[in-house]
Amino acid sequence: MNSIEKKGVIVAHYGVEVDVRFGDKEEPKRIGVKRKSGHVVGDSVLVTDGVLTRLPRTSELFRKDARGGLHNVGANIDVLCIVVSCEPLAPSNFIDRAIIAARAAAIIPILVVNKSDLDCFSSYFDELYTAYNDSVEIFSMSASTGANVDGLVKLFAKGYRGVFVGTTGVGKSSILNKILPSLDLQTGVISETKKRGRHTTTVSTLHRLQDGGELIDSPGFNDFGLVDITVAELSAHFPGFETIDDSPCKFRDCLHRNDPGCSVVQCVTENTISISRYKVYLQLLDEVESLAQESQYRLSRNRRKK
Repeated sequence: MNSIEKKGVIVAHYGVEVDVRFGDKEEPKRIGVKRKSGHVVGDSVLVTDGVLTRLPRTSELFRKDARGGLHNVGANIDVLCIVVSCEPLAPSNFIDRAIIAARAAAIIPILVVNKSDLDCFSSYFDELYTAYNDSVEIFSMSASTGANVDGLVKLFAKGYRGVFVGTTGVGKSSILNKILPSLDLQTGVISETKKRGRHTTTVSTLHRLQDGGELIDSPGFNDFGLVDITVAELSAHFPGFETIDDSPCKFRDCLHRNDPGCSVVQCVTENTISISRYKVYLQLLDEVESLAQESQYRLSRNRRKK
């Protein structure tokens, strides 16, 4: 008997099972996989007699959690929607790490500022606009009232596949419910004591949007650690350094610390790059260098064991 091959896409992952969508009119089929199979939502796969073969990815996005655990957020992504709100606030440098990770993976980052109906929104949005308006496209909206959600609908109608990332409680599932009401995703509430949201989404899922495009709804997380980002990539992708593209530094491997002929330091001196943004860069530079040293140490230790 000849084997039957069908091409599909993973639309949900449950650990030892995945849902695979094969066509517009077919219901997704649940297929068993090994717990550490490496498959993620968004993967294009070839299914042969119930066995999945992953097809090459056009992009993939990794992050580290606070414990150092490595997570693949999704595959074949075009746009990273970084969802934030004035309540709860994102951790320090969360937005910058997400933008850098997206750019390093050849994914377009956008900033989605939710909860425009709250009193704390205006000052928070102004702060973000000042920091990131020259770096990424910014959407302001309220999932609660539906204000300006159509802006995202128009963006994804271009045929983009995107993923929502953001800390728990910022309203990712609420936005997705507005964009695609038939999902009726569970949403959480904000803890009055800790001003943190309760986890609602527990499984990453991929959804087609009515006007075109697709969105991955991923579980909330409270950190976005950089993965395998080099110092050169940090410098090239840091939001706020775009102004030096027309006047590059004297040395190609400039760290933008105390290097001679550094255009970034010059811009900071001239106040075309704010000192606050520059301090964030230096913090992330220390982080990237520390991670590189740890990686080199582990590599050397493993070699000695052999």
